[in-house]
Amino acid sequence: MYDLIATAAFGVETLVRHELESLGYPARVASPGRVLFRGDEQAVREANLWLRYAERVLVRLATAPATDFGQLFDLARAAPWSDWIPADGQFPVRGRSHKSQLSSVPACQRIVKKAVVEQLREGHGASELPETTGDYAIEVALASDQATLYLDTTGEGLHKRGYRPVVGAAPLRETLAAAVVSFSHWRPEQPFWDPFCGTGTLAIEAALAGREIAPGLGRTFACEAWPRLAGREWGELRDAARRRAKPSLPERLLATDADEDALRLARRAAEAAGVADDIHFQRRDFGDLSSKREYGALITNPPYGERLGEREEVERLYHSMPEVFRRLPTWSHYVLTARLDFEKLVGQTASKRRKLYNGRLECTLFQYHGPRKRRDEGRGTRGEGWEEGSGKREAGRTNEFQPTADSRQPTAQAFGGLRPEAERQASEFASALRKRARHLRKWPTKRGITCYRVYDRDMPEAPFAIDRYGDAVVVAEYERPHERTPAEHADWLDLMVRTTAQVLEVPRGEVYLRKRERQRGDAQYDRLGEESVTRVVEEGGLRFRVNLSDYLDTGLFLDHRTTRGMVREAAPGKRFLNLFAYTGAFTVYAAAGGAASTTTVDLSQNYLDWAAENLRLNELRVASREARAAGYTPPEDGNHLVRGDSREFIDSLPREPLFDLAVVDPPTFSNSKRLDEDWDVQRDAAPLLAALRERMSAGGVVYFSTNFRRFKLDEAALAGYAVREISKQTVPEDFRNKRIHRCWRLVVE
Repeated sequence: MYDLIATAAFGVETLVRHELESLGYPARVASPGRVLFRGDEQAVREANLWLRYAERVLVRLATAPATDFGQLFDLARAAPWSDWIPADGQFPVRGRSHKSQLSSVPACQRIVKKAVVEQLREGHGASELPETTGDYAIEVALASDQATLYLDTTGEGLHKRGYRPVVGAAPLRETLAAAVVSFSHWRPEQPFWDPFCGTGTLAIEAALAGREIAPGLGRTFACEAWPRLAGREWGELRDAARRRAKPSLPERLLATDADEDALRLARRAAEAAGVADDIHFQRRDFGDLSSKREYGALITNPPYGERLGEREEVERLYHSMPEVFRRLPTWSHYVLTARLDFEKLVGQTASKRRKLYNGRLECTLFQYHGPRKRRDEGRGTRGEGWEEGSGKREAGRTNEFQPTADSRQPTAQAFGGLRPEAERQASEFASALRKRARHLRKWPTKRGITCYRVYDRDMPEAPFAIDRYGDAVVVAEYERPHERTPAEHADWLDLMVRTTAQVLEVPRGEVYLRKRERQRGDAQYDRLGEESVTRVVEEGGLRFRVNLSDYLDTGLFLDHRTTRGMVREAAPGKRFLNLFAYTGAFTVYAAAGGAASTTTVDLSQNYLDWAAENLRLNELRVASREARAAGYTPPEDGNHLVRGDSREFIDSLPREPLFDLAVVDPPTFSNSKRLDEDWDVQRDAAPLLAALRERMSAGGVVYFSTNFRRFKLDEAALAGYAVREISKQTVPEDFRNKRIHRCWRLVVE
């Protein structure tokens, strides 16, 4: 009997101990990464063949204190090396030292090598040791001045299963992958999904474990060629292992990734491992994850950011995970990552954490436990609910998640669910919305509009602005503190959107959700999607194109409806200027009101194109388009679109009366790359208005508006204007929030 050591990655030692005990060898964790057990030659064979989580199997030949090289030499010289290593055997020496006086590892290796040479010469009665056969690697380990000498029986590490000749980027060790599957308590009859499968290691290891295929069945070990351990016993062990392996899994595993090249490697590895029929590999983006299957295990090793891709991209991915994971309400989720801030990024504390190492890289397994399956629910059979060709084996079933009363267990699911107060909040919100909708039932028709505000944050617990655009509805959520996790909040929003659709009697698909939060730079105007869901709406007898799906705003600021009417009334015969024009709604009103000419200025070509369409919708012709503001001369008639910075445009004009009516409705802040200097409304509005005055005719009118609540107009800097705030007169009556914007009427004296 020998003292044997199974080495393991930190955090996996307990699994290795259980494995050894299941093989019939009592074991204990001797130190971090080392599991001690006793056994004979057969134990060495079985441990190498069957240990799924261990890295190596070592024979411990000697251990004793060693504080100097003499003690280390004597210890190595006395070990029975010749019982194991033949006269022509290769015996490289590797070493490590921790908190020991003998801290020079190369020096320790040389001392041990010298001692082993002497012992082998004596033991074999040989003067020459050619080191031409076999692999008899020796390890000298010093820890706190205790020296231990080992003989490595494994050769290449046990994570080298033999099924992966080529690895992909950022490889996950097979032994660690098997450990992660074990920690998840996944069972073969459960659905399994790895949405970041890469080259397939997690799914392959799960399939090998589920079918009880010996992890070392597809490889050889160094000790197979040793005289002491060679023989027919290896063939008998392998034959027994093949008989023990199950023919297939009751559930086909699903492994998806966005990288087709990685999937090709994964399929090749699964074929080599003998589990190709047990895993469906599919190209799929993480955001498309959904399934009708219940009580499954999502086990994955996503990109970390340090090794793959940019940090910002990975953080965006992690932020999206709660939204995706909540689609699997009965599943448990196990995420192995080197990002120690994972819980912060997903906004939710894990049920349990385990520190693990992928090679030398410290990782954490974040475990989010889902609800337990009720005893009265039958277990799935092979193929139940899985479509042919997509990892599912029952034809006609889709993979879209449909929440049901049974599957949604608010207090138990890992991600998402509704808190107890949610139904009350939805009921109170429905009452408030219904009351408001009833109040406005005839109001829009009388005013000739099809777009208006229905609900304006009437309830603190339902901080929404809800606008109607014909038969469609836009729900804008405003930030407000709450205790819901991101996934719970997403489910809560779904409830509120369904409630909105029901109360306003519109299809759920015609309700579009926005999230309004503190904006930076031009984020308010960034494109958020590519669905291009547009409608033509009416206001004041005019028509406008709105986009309900792709931007934070729809293209028509409803709170400026009254101000637009004021512009139309003042427009006949006037030369009109629209700065920061957005989609040109003020321009349409001015042109329709009889303006002699209109000039529309915006930095975005996209919004100028939108403005042109709005003009065409109202049979108003675009006379010209200017690609740059510098050198522009305002014509006396027609509708003209100018792409450029509003400040540069004004500065480029001669100081003479060019306009009679103007609208200035700038953003609060902008740091567009197309600007030479950032725009700050508090700092830059007054200088711009002062410069504009020099281009206005006597008696000319400028409407200036901002939605920056803390804005203070510097009237002292506006000499030559008669300034009057008209905010109360410009907020439409359908807006409960009377501070949605501030507006001034400036008249040139």
